[in-house]
This record gives sequence, structure tokens and C-alpha cells, in this order.
Amino acid sequence: MVEKFIEEFAKLIVDKPEAVRIERNDIDDTFSEIIIYSDKGDVGKLIGKDGKMISSIKTVIGGCKVKENRSYRVLVKVNE
Repeated sequence: MVEKFIEEFAKLIVDKPEAVRIERNDIDDTFSEIIIYSDKGDVGKLIGKDGKMISSIKTVIGGCKVKENRSYRVLVKVNE
């Protein structure tokens, strides 16, 4: 659920939505890492000025944390 939301949200923000890819790595039973891969030119848009965009994404995901009893780390990386 969280991955799908992040993917759709990221595609609305970037200039090249076809380059957006989401990867989820479950670290243990209560912690997951979500990596947003995007085009080199779109990484700044996903992070936002002073990190405000990525912070807002993390805030929304915080609501899912309660429902799923799972914590998330969100990273933005360049598609290679």
C-alpha cells in the first residue's frame, strides 16, 4: 500500500514519470526501507527545497506506520 502511494505521488511531482521506480526492502518484522529511483534531473524535485518535499512524504507515511505496525525509511536515488 505504501509503495503504491509513493510511486503515484512521485510520478505527479517529476518531469519524467516513466523513470520512477520504487523498491521496498524489509529489514525486519517492524522496519522497511523504501527507495525511490528517479531520473537524475528529478531527484531535486523529490527532495524539495530544504528537504520539505521528502519530509512531507515521510509525514504521510507516518500515518501508515500506526496501521501496519511498521516503521519506514525513505531514500531517493538516481536511476542507473
